[in-house]
Amino acid sequence: MARRIIQLLIGLVLYGTGCALTIEAGLGVDPWTVFAEGISVHTGIGIGWVTNIIGFLVLLLWIPLRQKPGIGTIANILLVGTSIQLALGVIPPVSGVVAQVAMLLGGILLVAIASGLYIGAHFGPGPRDGLMTGMHSRLGWPIFACRALVELTVLAVGWMLGGTVGIGTVLFAVLIGPLVHVALPLLDTERPWRARAREAASATAE
Repeated sequence: MARRIIQLLIGLVLYGTGCALTIEAGLGVDPWTVFAEGISVHTGIGIGWVTNIIGFLVLLLWIPLRQKPGIGTIANILLVGTSIQLALGVIPPVSGVVAQVAMLLGGILLVAIASGLYIGAHFGPGPRDGLMTGMHSRLGWPIFACRALVELTVLAVGWMLGGTVGIGTVLFAVLIGPLVHVALPLLDTERPWRARAREAASATAE
């Protein structure tokens, strides 16, 4: 349990830091960050704090979907945006395409590793992922359709509000899935227990 809690907290902090790197790179960010950035432009509220607020509002949408938040869901709302805000205050600005691309790719990789950490801790989904799985459960739509509908909507609204859409947005969409697919099995806290359980069951059967 202690390891899972530590892994959850580290994962969420690193997730926010990775998002901050993609923001600072200035080449485009993921759809939800585009949305938060657009709101930040018009309200003057820091993008990290906006991310926390959006997470809380998305959590309210879980009510009609009959989703139940876990500890990880609440921690996600509190830590990811806060980490973004704090990281943006210390990450040095970069100039030049090479440095920007390097920072962007570093941020995407960090987000993938962080996703493996916090998802692998098994304390409940983040508010945005829970929204999509809730839509799938209640509406019967495929997960990919729910994700596409939600993320394209927030991307479009965020872009119209002034959020940064660019090559980084495309690279994030293309790379994040395969990278998380690699990271999650390596960081899944339940994987060693399952393997040992299978070995014990096999030994007992013999």
